[in-house]
Amino acid sequence: MRARINAEPFVHRCRVYYEDTDAGGIVYYVNYLKFMERARTERLRDLGFDQSQLVGEDLLFVVHSCEARYHAPARLDDELLVSAEVVEMKRASLRFNQQVKRAADGRLLCEGQVLVACVRAESLKPRVIPEALRAAFADSGLSPAGE
Repeated sequence: MRARINAEPFVHRCRVYYEDTDAGGIVYYVNYLKFMERARTERLRDLGFDQSQLVGEDLLFVVHSCEARYHAPARLDDELLVSAEVVEMKRASLRFNQQVKRAADGRLLCEGQVLVACVRAESLKPRVIPEALRAAFADSGLSPAGE
């Protein structure tokens, strides 16, 4: 399934804390991936699924690959808007496009794409995304344009 062009992406608000920055008060590059992870987790929660529930159902999402491009720095105390838009859903994976923007001015700071695989919690072997989760993503803006 591919995302509809006009679907609104999910946005998670977060704040840059001292622990997120380097000695210059600028967000350390790898911490953008942490902000993106939180947004993906909150996206699942927004759809009615939390990580502890999924683990109890022998399901984990693990990062298969990611790509990030950095455009401008975030700084200590900035409020960030982190999107988590599913642009592709296959049998056992989800592809997210994500952006991190500064809330105060909307400036794009970082953008990336993350492919997460659905695996069994016990064996870490691939498993099909459960129908209830597939339906929740479909109801939130995915259309069945290719699988």
